[in-house]
Amino acid sequence: MRICVFCASSSLAPAHFGQAAFDLGQLLANAGVHVVFGGGGKGSMGRLADGVHAAGGAITGVMPHFMRELEWSHPKVSTYEWTTDMAERKARMLADTDAVVSLPGGCGTFEELLEVMTLKRLGLYLAPIIVVNQAGFYEPLRQLLQSSIDNRFMDERHQSMYTLVDGVEDVLAAVRSAPQWTRDATGFAVQS
Repeated sequence: MRICVFCASSSLAPAHFGQAAFDLGQLLANAGVHVVFGGGGKGSMGRLADGVHAAGGAITGVMPHFMRELEWSHPKVSTYEWTTDMAERKARMLADTDAVVSLPGGCGTFEELLEVMTLKRLGLYLAPIIVVNQAGFYEPLRQLLQSSIDNRFMDERHQSMYTLVDGVEDVLAAVRSAPQWTRDATGFAVQS
């Protein structure tokens, strides 16, 4: 199984976010999951890779060349895919993955999460999307998406595009129990 994890590069966030990323890395590695992430060595990205490495797991970083030149890559990650730009990076991160997990983060994490939700809404990405609502971090986004449904910008069926969990310990169970999504989602995407 390959799981893509979206997370932050900021080292200034409270330590409990980094600890959760480390714990998720260990949890996924111990379950035999190959982790795909943005390749960074700082913040939650770095801690995620540290957790995978500590458990002896497999991890692939996907990063644009300009970030390598700035030495933003994680020093213990041996497998990298280098891209020309951020758009190619996102596409490569999602390729052949069995699920996406989004940890708390900033605008880059939000952009990645909302893009994969859009792809799922259009039937272009069918795998589970798990959003880790650690310490209620994603509650404002949940409310915004609900408001979009309430105002008929989205259909009620779009609520099942993603699963919100309270902590990283719930991620694998959520991946296994996520509602199945099929390409016919494009039909009600147009209707909504």
